[in-house]
Amino acid sequence: MTTTSSIKATAAGLLIRGSKFIGMDVKNRAGEDLGDIEDVMIDLTAGRIAYVVLSFGGFLGLGDKFFAVPPDVFEYSAVDDSLILNVDKNSLENAPGFDKENWPDMADRTWGAGIYSYYGSNPYWEEKP
Repeated sequence: MTTTSSIKATAAGLLIRGSKFIGMDVKNRAGEDLGDIEDVMIDLTAGRIAYVVLSFGGFLGLGDKFFAVPPDVFEYSAVDDSLILNVDKNSLENAPGFDKENWPDMADRTWGAGIYSYYGSNPYWEEKP
């Protein structure tokens, strides 16, 4: 079943073109705007998306803070063609984040474990194939 021309639901999961994913709106379950997808970090060795980078805050792109978020905590909403992140704005404002000019070492597994833990998710590198 195709939900839009660039998003396809299959028995194995939801597939989305990368060009459609970047810039996609992110909201919480209350419908509050949480920002946009800024980038995606891919672990080429594991063949997995390691983090989805969300920009949040600021005004007209100025003063935005970036957040690395585990990909498995997002849900797709076909109703308004957006992603749902089940956190309130206050939780996101207090999440570990970074400045767009000063990215953390996302290959650091200790840092990554803290990110996954904050969102209540298990690190992808600890999952069994």
